[in-house]
Amino acid sequence: MTIPIILASASDIRSKLLNNADINHEVIPANIDEEMIKASLESEGITPRDMADVLAEQKAKKISLKYPDAFVIGSDQVLDFQGQYFSKPKSPECLVEFLVKVSGEDHRLYSSAVIYKGGRPVWRHVGKVTLAIRDLSKEYIRDYVISEWDNIRYCVGGYKIEDKGLRLFDKIEGDYFVILGLPLLELIRFLAVNGALKSDK
Repeated sequence: MTIPIILASASDIRSKLLNNADINHEVIPANIDEEMIKASLESEGITPRDMADVLAEQKAKKISLKYPDAFVIGSDQVLDFQGQYFSKPKSPECLVEFLVKVSGEDHRLYSSAVIYKGGRPVWRHVGKVTLAIRDLSKEYIRDYVISEWDNIRYCVGGYKIEDKGLRLFDKIEGDYFVILGLPLLELIRFLAVNGALKSDK
C-alpha cells in the first residue's frame, strides 16, 4: 500500500502538475497568513530563497499535524530581483510598475517544496531559475497587463511562460517546472524512492 500524498496548497497549477505526472494526491490548502509571515521574515533580513523555503515548510507542517500518516507537500514561490522579494501582483498598476523595473534585467525565481510526515520534515528542495526580460516599452507592458490580467493576477511576477507571457523573455536558464512553481523532478525522485508511487521496477 502506497503512502497517501497531500498537497497543502490551493495552487491549481501545482495540482495539475502532479496529476499530469500520474501522482495521486488530495488537495488540502494550509491557509497560512503568508503576508504576516513574509513581513516578519523580511524584517529579519531573510533571503528570498530562504523565504520560499520557510513558507513551504509552514504549509506542510500545518497540514501534517492533522494527517500524520501522509506525505504532506508544502510549496511556495518567491521572485528575487536584486535581493528584494516579489510575490503575486496586488493590482495591474503594481504589475506594470514591476515589469517596467525588471525590463532589460535578470531576475530569479525560487520554487520550494518541503515534505512533512508525522509532523516532521523529511525532505526539502529549492529550485532556482534565472530569467531575463526583454527591454520592453512601458506601452507594450501596459497593453500586456491589461489584456492578460485575469489570467496572470495570481502568478508570481505576473506572467505565464506557458502562455503569452513567454513573449516577455529574452533568456531563461533553468527547469521549466520550477518556473511553474514546483521542483517536480526532484519531488518525484523522493516519492518514488520512499514508497509513495507505483513501483516502476
